[in-house]
Amino acid sequence: MPESRKGPEIQAGNSPGIAHNARVISYNLSEEERPDGIKVRYKIRIATGKRGKEIDARQAAVITEVLQWLSQHPERP
Repeated sequence: MPESRKGPEIQAGNSPGIAHNARVISYNLSEEERPDGIKVRYKIRIATGKRGKEIDARQAAVITEVLQWLSQHPERP
């Protein structure tokens, strides 16, 4: 696999405020996927337990709000 096309890199959490048992998944976009050659890196923090449930509830509320807004504002031709 080319250097720029490696899969996600799984790291132990090392950012301030992240629990020692937290996991972070990092992914670098390949040169072909980059907009205008800009280096792009995604970092995804895995949340579990109480924090994970709180995040799930917030995301569900936002998704519900967006879907309600979309149903009230249909696209015009």
